[in-house]
Amino acid sequence: MFTGIIEDLGTIVNVDKKNVTASTNLSDINIGDSVSVNGVCLTAVKIQKLSKNKYHDTIEKNRWCHPEQSEGSQVSSNNEILLPMNRHQNDKIKVFKQSHQITFDVSEETFSKTNLGKLKIKNKVNLERALKTGGRFGGHFVNGHVEGIGKILSVKRLANSEVWEFSNPGDLSRYIVEKGSIAVDGISLTVTERKVGSFKVSLIPHTLNNTTLSFKKTGDTVNLETDVISKYVFQNTERRGITMEKLRKAGYL
Repeated sequence: MFTGIIEDLGTIVNVDKKNVTASTNLSDINIGDSVSVNGVCLTAVKIQKLSKNKYHDTIEKNRWCHPEQSEGSQVSSNNEILLPMNRHQNDKIKVFKQSHQITFDVSEETFSKTNLGKLKIKNKVNLERALKTGGRFGGHFVNGHVEGIGKILSVKRLANSEVWEFSNPGDLSRYIVEKGSIAVDGISLTVTERKVGSFKVSLIPHTLNNTTLSFKKTGDTVNLETDVISKYVFQNTERRGITMEKLRKAGYL
């Protein structure tokens, strides 16, 4: 069980027909543990602690500052690349040294139902360890069981957020509700608008800068998992013979 709050941006080191390997800063992972990789619950089968000279250096760019267009960047003593004044005066991008390399088993079923098979070396992935008893619960219940693959249809930038629209397989529409939760590549997001075959979410800078969404563009695919509570409610109402048509006739809709 996960919460959809991303803990680390991992870097893909290898992908083959049986495994996915990523480097990460998450150290509290043991062989046999479940880890959410882009929203997919995978089992760690091999863990390698990298020596300091083999650390994988990764740069997390702040999409709100567009550092690639900036000049005069400097690296500080605490491994942060300090940007000159640009859109936001205090914006920074950080250099992370990833100290562990984790290999996960991936079945044919998982490759066929998710976008993990499209991963390439150096791609970023959202990582989250399984929920620990007594830990904070900042998102929503995420099982790591991807139900379908969606596409990014549009991105609209506002003053301090972005509105993204994703397509979704038709059979998932009944579980998607406005102001409800949905996991997109393992990220717990709130649905702001629901349409036929698509939905919208509003993303704040923190989410964009700390997840793989900062590296995605229109047309890219995402793993989708609807809220498990919605599925239980829908299943229970169907079993009791409650339908949308009956609710309309009764005046509830």
